[in-house]
Amino acid sequence: MRQHEKIFVIDTNVLIHRPDAFVSFRDSLVIIPLWVFEELDKLKRDHAGRGRSARQAIRYINEFSKRGNLQDGVKLPSGGTLKVGFAQDAKVPKDLSLDNMDNKIILCALSLMQAGNDVFFVSKDINARIKAAVLGLKAVDYEKNKVSMEHLYAGIVESSIGEDKLTDFQQSGRLAWDDRSLLPNQYVLFRHEKKGKKTIHIGRRQNDEELLRYVESWQEPVMGIKPLNVKQRIAFDLLMDDSIPLVTLVGKAGTGKTLLAMAASLKKTLEEKRYSRVLVSRPIIPMGQDLGYLPGQKQAKMSHWMQPIFDNLEYIIDSAKQQNLKSIDHLLNNKVMEIEAITYIRGRSLPRQYIIIDEAQNLTPHEVKTIVSRAGDGSKVVLTGDPYQIDCPYLDAESNGLTYLVEAFKGQNLAGHITLAKSERSPLAELATELL
Repeated sequence: MRQHEKIFVIDTNVLIHRPDAFVSFRDSLVIIPLWVFEELDKLKRDHAGRGRSARQAIRYINEFSKRGNLQDGVKLPSGGTLKVGFAQDAKVPKDLSLDNMDNKIILCALSLMQAGNDVFFVSKDINARIKAAVLGLKAVDYEKNKVSMEHLYAGIVESSIGEDKLTDFQQSGRLAWDDRSLLPNQYVLFRHEKKGKKTIHIGRRQNDEELLRYVESWQEPVMGIKPLNVKQRIAFDLLMDDSIPLVTLVGKAGTGKTLLAMAASLKKTLEEKRYSRVLVSRPIIPMGQDLGYLPGQKQAKMSHWMQPIFDNLEYIIDSAKQQNLKSIDHLLNNKVMEIEAITYIRGRSLPRQYIIIDEAQNLTPHEVKTIVSRAGDGSKVVLTGDPYQIDCPYLDAESNGLTYLVEAFKGQNLAGHITLAKSERSPLAELATELL
């Protein structure tokens, strides 16, 4: 190891976030401390997302270990070198307890710095980064796949055109639009005022064509649910369009993300028969033990986690007042709807299903890739979530799978997105979201 060489020491949580993260560092020495393997070994027994990521990370590292000795260093495709690190000849700070696994991993980075190297400690754990920085290390977050929330794709822009053009657009349903900055399936809002009356007109860029398709601002109720604002109307346009198999809805609590998705899925499945069933899932992020420790069969276990989904379903059933929509049990028993844990979706092939992934902000980019790739022929996948309400300890608003997916798929003909802003749940709910 050359002195003053740039070295990146990888924490366990980085590999949980992205199992192949070590290949991202170009022309540098990447060190995985020996203690990280201890943590991966413990986590691999977990049947949830962390266990899956741990097992995947171990497999990736094992593949590279076949190319040489990890103690001496193995070349990476990025031009860097991968090694397993030890805390050799480290001067342990007086109050640093080695009973803590994080501290042992930090000590590995510290020993390399004390040897005169330029060391970066890479971790998704803010507390670990603070401790590392206090000890003099350069502590950084793993930035790959991070998305700036300030510049997150919103799916909509505002513009203006003359009254004559607007009238023609409304009548013909099409408008020539050569603004190349507008992406496929992105929406344009035209606000117009005439004689004190304000109206809003909506256009959507149709795939790669240089034209807008007119979207009526009104919407007939979908299973008894009516859009209460323009962005909810746009959401319904995406949710009801079979030519767009991937839809992402981002918004704070109360903006109607899950309710709109549930209503559209039942409409397309029950009435239009476009899909064979609705599959609903959400990440299991427990405060204590995971799903397997709850009593009862899978359906009984899932009911604890899926209560927010059931609340929306009950509201739709009350609003729709239809004979073929009698109760939640009726939907489940007749296989119209299936409730599934994210854990069990991996490995399945899901053709002709309307798939809703709620609370998707609690998924890593790797998990989102796994889920979206499960969609079979004729399926539609809808992911909803609020990036500012994250329960997973290794994710934040800018590194979660939902925002990563929004940015990765923007401009694709098969994908559509809208960021919902106004809470319609209640004045109290909207005020709480803003103030608390």
